[in-house]
Formats: sequence, structure tokens, C-alpha cells
Amino acid sequence: MKRIAALVPLLLVLTPGVSPGMTGPPARDGEVKAVSVVPAAGSVEVVIDLRGAVDIQDFTLASPARLVVDLQGARLVAPAVLYDGANRGGIKNIRYAQFRPGVVRVVIDLDALKDYQIERRDGQVRVKIGSERTAFEAWSSRDVAALAPNPGPASGVSTDPGRRPGAAAHGGQAARVATPAQSGDEPSIDAYLAAHAKESAQSQAARITVTWDNADLREVVAGFAAFSGRTIIVSKDVKGQVSAEIKNQPWDLAFNAVLESQGLAANVLDGGIIQVIDKRDLARADSTVPVETRLVRVNYAKAGALVPSVASILTKRGAVVADSTSNALVITEISSRINRVEEFVKGLDIRTPQVSIQAKIIFVDRTDVEELGVKYDLGSQTQFFNKLVQRPDPRTAKAVDTNGDGVPDAFVPQSNFSPTDIIVDLGGNSLSAIGNAEQEVVNPALNLIFSTAIGNFDLTTFLQALQRVELADVQAEPTITTLDNRAAEILVGDRVPIRVIDVSTAGAVAGAVPRATVRFEQTGINLKVTPHVTANRQVLMEVHAERSNVKPASVDIGFTFQTQQADNQILVNDGETAVIGGLTVTEVTVTKSGIPFLVDLPILGKLFGFSSEQEQRRDLLILITPHIIDDLVTPSTGK
Repeated sequence: MKRIAALVPLLLVLTPGVSPGMTGPPARDGEVKAVSVVPAAGSVEVVIDLRGAVDIQDFTLASPARLVVDLQGARLVAPAVLYDGANRGGIKNIRYAQFRPGVVRVVIDLDALKDYQIERRDGQVRVKIGSERTAFEAWSSRDVAALAPNPGPASGVSTDPGRRPGAAAHGGQAARVATPAQSGDEPSIDAYLAAHAKESAQSQAARITVTWDNADLREVVAGFAAFSGRTIIVSKDVKGQVSAEIKNQPWDLAFNAVLESQGLAANVLDGGIIQVIDKRDLARADSTVPVETRLVRVNYAKAGALVPSVASILTKRGAVVADSTSNALVITEISSRINRVEEFVKGLDIRTPQVSIQAKIIFVDRTDVEELGVKYDLGSQTQFFNKLVQRPDPRTAKAVDTNGDGVPDAFVPQSNFSPTDIIVDLGGNSLSAIGNAEQEVVNPALNLIFSTAIGNFDLTTFLQALQRVELADVQAEPTITTLDNRAAEILVGDRVPIRVIDVSTAGAVAGAVPRATVRFEQTGINLKVTPHVTANRQVLMEVHAERSNVKPASVDIGFTFQTQQADNQILVNDGETAVIGGLTVTEVTVTKSGIPFLVDLPILGKLFGFSSEQEQRRDLLILITPHIIDDLVTPSTGK
């Protein structure tokens, strides 16, 4: 037994893929020759070319999504190359290396974890991953290695799942591979400008108009540098031809459109120098830079509100989280860019100006009423219609002392005929008539009675007239102060209780009473406004101004709500007054009634009927005035 134990270290040294002091999988004669990504029907396949037999173990990792395939009993003979960074069916990156002796690890970075299958074939291991995007150009480490001038050693690329693409392992250098740009993936200049049309309209950068016809890319970049006054450096491997026509576009947007059409990117270095570099080279360069985490405190804005804006400028290795307790941002980014990200946050975290908004709501309600009417009563002592003139009833006459000598000397009726008593004399030479008997002016200002005798008949005339003017002048001047881009509301009024009766509850159960509930309606002066201070110190406002009141209804519904409101979006200067609403409503009602034919006579027709004319005029005017409130800070003292 001792002789066998003494031979174990020697056997471990001589065994390929196993070192002393390590336990691992049994040695195999497998060799990994190449790794490829190819499209398939409904999936994307990662093909690992092998020689010999290996054992396979696989597992997945999250944040970010990765699929790890360990080939046990294998050694890596394929040249170490970097993936070109293109997204092929959800595969964003592939890394492979000799993870440890006897184990070759292949790490597949995914945009999301998906279902997959691993199949063995003669000389191949195929990893099938479900995907709907299968229209892409295949990639193979063989093709990349053929183009690389000095491929690095097989052990120079790390496939540790915890590392990012491009990080070197065991002190080795990341391989730099020159690959041709993909055709058809980059947008054209016109398509890029069309997609950023809104950004172009709002940009304050100087505008450029230029035409290129197969111009060298370096000359185009030099033209942008001369126009903008910026220092622009072009990487030595960047080449291309540009043919386009740009009309009245911001120079920075046009510059980015040219770079995007060539598969290039602009990398802003410290000091404001712009470097034009291939997108894949930029991604590879960033992958070798260590990341750094920094806490950036936010003073005026809410940290959570800045997260989407900051996340939009981070690289794939960056992350941002808001800490609500300290109102700060925890930013993780590569060390070469984290200073610029912090400056970007400071640019967003500025003290927003305040806007004082004064509104004036003027409501004038004027009502003019004119009414005029004439009524007639014609009758004898024995025949009449007792509606207008109260006639004495002779049946109630009694002897009365009229001269005060104590001796009755006259018979005086003690009461009038009741409205139901109508005397009709069947003899001749009698006449009675009433004109406009039921008409009257409510609360007349003038009541005139005229009576005269015409033979045996009495003619009594009633004249009523009224002129009334009602004027309601309501002026409300609400004022409110709010931060830029913050909605504000001011409300002054009453909460009116409204009783709602549900009659359906009474019919459900015999003898039940309807159920009544009370809800409240808000009335009064209401002003809602959201201001935005533009770069040229104008104020863009979304305004809702409302004035309402409650009025008892003439029917059984209870109340009616009279409302005047205006909703608008306006742009005004600081301190300028704008009219956001103006409305004039005029209602004229004319009523005429009287004796047929006679009431239609010119001029004289007014003597034979009643006429009423009512004119109601409502004027609404809403004015609004914004004032930008600046901080009165003296630059020299800071007070």
C-alpha cells in the first residue's frame, strides 16, 4: 500500500490535464478546435468543433444572463480570439478558454435566459438556443483567426463567468482582432436624421448644410472639426467613403449620423477631445478598463427621477441605483467614463426656477327686462265677469248713516260678489267683456287704473309696466407659485352636498323606502397650471382655469352647476399677460300676447296686449400672467 501511495504523485504529474494536489475529471484526449455561431430554423446554434471524447456539464447564471458549458477532459487548441460584439439571435458575446487543466469553459452571454438544448454529433457539440431572429451572418473563430496578424495564446482569454468580455486571465493580453464591418446593420444618414427629427428641431447647435460625393471619411471629419472648432481625432484603422446631402441640420447630429452610417462612434476624451473609433474597438477597449463605484449626492432633484436619464448614457458594464434615504445615486461605471457620468448628473441636478402665476377670471352676467301690458274690464251693473273689478253685491246692502246725524240715510252693500258669482241678464242692451284677464306683470313697477262710464257700462283699464336690470360682476384673481415643470393647483370654493336617491332599492323589497346617499360637488374658483421655463426665458404653460357656482333648479333635480372654464397651452414672455379665454353669450327672449288682430297693430298694438323682452348677456374673460422668480445671489459674496 505504501508503494502505491508513493506512485500517486508521479502518476498525477504524468497524467495530461491533472496537476498534483488537484482532483478533477478523468483525463480524456479531447481537443476544442473552434467555436462558431450559426443561424438555424427557429434558433441560434453555438457549434463547438471537437476532436476526441469529452464530458459536458452546463449551467446558467443571471444578472447578466449567461449560459456556461464546461467540456471536461478537453484542452483548447483553437486560437484565442474575441467575439465581434454583434447580437446574433440574442447572443451578445462568446468567451472560451482553458478554465483549468482538463476543462475548457465556453461562456455565452445572452440578452435574456432562454430554453436551450445540447446535442452531440460526430466531432461537434451543438448548443441550440431558441430565437426568433435568425437573419444574421454566421461567426466563427476560424475566420477571425485567419484575419488576425498575431493571435494571442490560448490561455490569454478568460472565460470566468464573473468577468466581463475582453478581460485577460493569468496575466495574458486581450487579443485585438481586425474584423470587417457588417454591412446592412448601420442606418443611412437620411434614416438617422429622420429618426432624430424632434431632437434636430430642439437643438441649439450651429447648423450645417453640406454635400459629399464619394468623399473620404477623414476629409469629412476634418470638415466637421473646422466647422465646430472642436478637436477630432480619427483612429488609424478608420476608413470609408461618404456620399450624402445634409441641409440645415445641427452639426453634432449630422456628425453622429455620418459616424452611425459607417459603424463608427464618437468617444469624448478628457479635455473635450473627440475620438472617432470603430464601435467594436470601443466596446473591446471599454471591456479591459476596470469598473468603479461612486456615490453622487443629488441636491435639488429626486434621485429616483434621474435614474432613467443616467442609465441611458452608461455602458453595458455600468449600472445606476437610487438611494432614497440619502437622495443619492450609486453609479457603477468604467473608470475612464465615471467622471463624465458624474458631471452629467451635476448638469441634471440644477436648481429649477420658480414661476409665480397670477390669473384673473372676470365674469359679467347682465340681464335687462322690459314688460308692458294693458287689461280691460267692461260690464254693466247687471252683467259682468267678476275677474278684474270687484263689484258690490246689492243683496248684502244695509242702511248706513252716511252724514253722521244718527239716522240711516243710504243702503250700502257690505260685500262684493264672489269670483264664482256671475250675473247674467237675459234681457237686451247688456254687454260685458274682459281683455287679457289672466295676464299680469310680476312685481310691476307701475300699476295704473283708469275707469270711465260709457252709457250704462263701466270701462276699467289696468296698465302695468316694469323695467329691471340685473348685473353680476365677478372678478377672481388667484395667484400661485410653483417649481418649473411641477403642477400646481389652487382652489377656493364650497363643497355642495347632493342627495342621490336610489329608487330601485324600494322596488326590490315590499315596503322598503328608497335609499338615499349624499355626495359632494366642488364649486368655486379653480386654477391648475404646469409651467416650463424655456432656454430663452419664456414660459410654456398648461392651464386649467375654472369658475363655477351652484344654482337651485326649477325642476325636481335639485341643483344646476353653472361652470365657466378654459383649458389651454400657451407660450408667453416673462411678465407678459395673455388672454387664454374669452366668451360672450347673448340671449334675447321676446314674448307678446294679447287680443287677436288688435295686438298686431303698429304702435296701437301695445294698448291691446302684454309684451315682454328679456336680454341676458354673459361675458367671460380669463387672463394669466407668469413671473419667473430668480435667486438674488451676488456672485462676489455668494449671498
